[in-house]
Amino acid sequence: MSKNGLDVTTAGLSIVMLAMGCLKRIMDRRDHLPGMAVLYGFSGFGKSTAAAYISNKLNAYYIECKSVWSKKAFMENVLKVMGITPGRTVSEMLDQICEQLVKSGRPLIIDEMDHIVEKVAVEVVRDIYEGSRAPILLIGEERLPAKLAKWERFHGRIMEWAAAPPADLNDAKVLADFYCAGVTVGDDLLATIHGKSKGSVRRIVTNLDLVRKEAQSQGLSMIGSKEWGKRELYTGEAPQPRRFQ
Repeated sequence: MSKNGLDVTTAGLSIVMLAMGCLKRIMDRRDHLPGMAVLYGFSGFGKSTAAAYISNKLNAYYIECKSVWSKKAFMENVLKVMGITPGRTVSEMLDQICEQLVKSGRPLIIDEMDHIVEKVAVEVVRDIYEGSRAPILLIGEERLPAKLAKWERFHGRIMEWAAAPPADLNDAKVLADFYCAGVTVGDDLLATIHGKSKGSVRRIVTNLDLVRKEAQSQGLSMIGSKEWGKRELYTGEAPQPRRFQ
């Protein structure tokens, strides 16, 4: 099992297959073609989980950006992932990252790319690409493509734009097999969970955990809509304001 909770049993998720195919295509591209790709979509669609999974499978360097990072902090953390002591200057660190990508032949996955855009550090990523020609997969929220459009020189290096799909019913079944091991979730209840979760992998997993706990508390090996009854499922919606007399 990976640190993000995925193993081979979840490789069939739509988002995992999309991310895997996206990275493979830029890894296998011809030399004259652009080498970056963008995987974007709404929060909760499983992008980061899929990225962590494919980074293990395809031996990619994986970095998850933070909102407080500066350009320097970003490069320091990339080098940390690479197991390299950062140089004294930003220029030295850039050279170190490019050199390691060329030497290792490994791709780079940059998650939460929106933070890099907001810190106006996009050109740093382009410098890494130009200095290494390494395959780079960028992952971010639904508006990431529109945000990147402001940087024309960067935008032109993108080979593929991949929109993360909402989880379908088959994804819900795959997740149930993994997160509810030892408990069979009935198709009727699974369909309800899928509907309530509105395509969010995160919400499906949250609901499956509720169902698993309820089944265990009742000593059930199978739980469907009848056994679940009128209990609430998680929708992600904020509660309505309370009223007091």
